[in-house]
Amino acid sequence: MVNCLELDLDELTALLAAWGELPTLARQVWRGLYREHALTFEQMTALPPSLRQRLAAEVTLPWPRLIARQESADGGARKDLLELADGERIEVVLLRYRGRRSACLSTQVGCACGCAFCATGQMGFVRQLSAGEIVAQALHFQRELAAAGEMLHNIVLMGMGEPLLNIDATLAALRRLLDPRALGLAPRRVTLSTVGIVPGILRWADEGPRVRLAVSLHAATDELRDELVPVNRRYPLDELFAALRYYAARTGRRVLIEWVLIDGVNDSRAQAEALAARLSGLDAHVNLIRLNPTAGYAGRPATAEAEAVFCAVLDAAGIPHTMRQRRGAEIAAGCGQLRSSSNPPLRHPPLRHPPLRRGL
Repeated sequence: MVNCLELDLDELTALLAAWGELPTLARQVWRGLYREHALTFEQMTALPPSLRQRLAAEVTLPWPRLIARQESADGGARKDLLELADGERIEVVLLRYRGRRSACLSTQVGCACGCAFCATGQMGFVRQLSAGEIVAQALHFQRELAAAGEMLHNIVLMGMGEPLLNIDATLAALRRLLDPRALGLAPRRVTLSTVGIVPGILRWADEGPRVRLAVSLHAATDELRDELVPVNRRYPLDELFAALRYYAARTGRRVLIEWVLIDGVNDSRAQAEALAARLSGLDAHVNLIRLNPTAGYAGRPATAEAEAVFCAVLDAAGIPHTMRQRRGAEIAAGCGQLRSSSNPPLRHPPLRHPPLRRGL
């Protein structure tokens, strides 16, 4: 059977045309999915009954099933555990800010990148998500928000997985979410986060929609980044920053640099100075984040004093930066914390005593 969530509008139109149906009916099905939030074809009452019956018989709508939900005490963050059609599970997050709602979506079940402080990396890689499975996460939240008279304003691909290691599905999903006939999100309201997959960055610069690109950097020297973000051994900093400069020149977009501040590891003046040097001449903004705890990493958040010194170095170099608001940590929905606790045993055991290095 055909999975309707995997079809773009042109493919849906072609399917219905093969059945002898008009393009207007394909657009009505599309509207039912993306604007009217129908869960079944039977709910698309504007369609002829005969078409609804054939769609139900020959086309599937495998929506993810809500398994569990956690919400922060202040209502600002909610984490949902979703079960996919094959029984695999992913975590997704809804963040409520004043005047806007943001969804943090996953692109893989697990992750192969193995960043030292990331709970998803500690569970290992299971499989890729399809474009339809990525889109369905956004619709999961949009449906509930619409019922409350609200809407989804922002999407961040910062959930489970590395988007640029699933680039085809990620591209297809984002094109649909940005399509004004679907969710119609503005590109500036979508952020894709990568640990630094150089071929993916180069391809995204040439082919991708002009969404915001964020790079999980966390260290400005190869020796330290090799430990914190092991993919750096494959794509070291010189290669990564060459790709970022190409991206900035090709797209005209500012690059976001994500930096989790870890006490005694990457919060030194020396690391701040190395970061400032790396960013010289690059249109970039640094998002500083206090480390969120995970069971598999023994690091601690940087102290307020270390944060102040780090920021002072960036200020002196004229590097724009912000301390990102910490959301969802109490329900393990913060940066680096997503991990489906109901999944099968870990592919890789957690790091009980990660290597900690001071400064450079």
